[in-house]
Amino acid sequence: MFPFLIVVLFSLSWKISDSTQPAEEFLHCLSLRFHNSSSISELVYTQHNSSYSSVLKSSAQNFRLSTPSTPTPLLIITPLHASHIQATVHCCKKHGLQLRIRSGGHDFEGLSYTTTYEVPFVVIDLLNLGSVRINVEKGTAWVESGATVGELYYEIAKRSRTLAVPAGIGHTVGVGGHLSGGGFGLLFRKYGLAADNVIDARLIDVKERILDRKSMGEDLFWAIRGGGGGSFGVVLAWKLKLVAVPAIVTVFTVSKTLEQNATKLIHRWQYIAHKLPKEIHMSIGISRVKSNENEKMTIQASFRAVFLGSIDELLPLMEEKFPQLGIVK
Repeated sequence: MFPFLIVVLFSLSWKISDSTQPAEEFLHCLSLRFHNSSSISELVYTQHNSSYSSVLKSSAQNFRLSTPSTPTPLLIITPLHASHIQATVHCCKKHGLQLRIRSGGHDFEGLSYTTTYEVPFVVIDLLNLGSVRINVEKGTAWVESGATVGELYYEIAKRSRTLAVPAGIGHTVGVGGHLSGGGFGLLFRKYGLAADNVIDARLIDVKERILDRKSMGEDLFWAIRGGGGGSFGVVLAWKLKLVAVPAIVTVFTVSKTLEQNATKLIHRWQYIAHKLPKEIHMSIGISRVKSNENEKMTIQASFRAVFLGSIDELLPLMEEKFPQLGIVK
């Protein structure tokens, strides 16, 4: 998984308005564009709104960027449908405001909800756009960018035990940020990154058009799958090709300290991990722990694996390829 959370930046480089009240002008613009102006109070949060801080921090996963000195958006928009996003894009262009798109908030650099530049900006938080539609017969899923990876997994699991999407293990990571950043997961050796399994998308571009793969063209479709969806437009939803998995998989974790030859095992792992069948993904986590013998601190290596098969298939494989790890039933 990309550890990141990887949620995206949509930078509009128009000249900043000379107005001293950009928020008020922006709200007026929205009121003219929203079909139901009364919904503005329910979907738009200004810095004077009592719920502004809680909405801003609700999915801000990087506490390093949640300090009093961190630049914050003029407004936060929580759209219910595409027209709200189109109106926001229009008004940002008209009033020279930069635009950030948030889908989950797992962004190490905070590009989805803050800025390193001294410019006013608006955040579109896609939290209300999180529908997931699974087609088991065709082996596909349409998922909106506001859904989380965990919600996507849950909807797939309700309908099939033998279909999956090769995404990450962080269940609160937003689908939009994950897919637009590539999407590293436990099935990548077998099925590639999550973005490799995107077969269509719906995107709002800078001209406020809603485009699919055919109308946006292959260059743009290629760019949003790993290049940052919000860098090129606001991705509303993604169509995913689901992949086949067995109903039962096998997992294991084996932890060894330096005193238990962890260094030699890591050295061995480097030579065999990439040669193992693509059905197995094995990684190593390094941590500092207390030694069981004298409670002094030592280093521990945890070998973690997921195997797309049964334990009876895994054991002879590990005995042949990595017997030093000592995997037993």
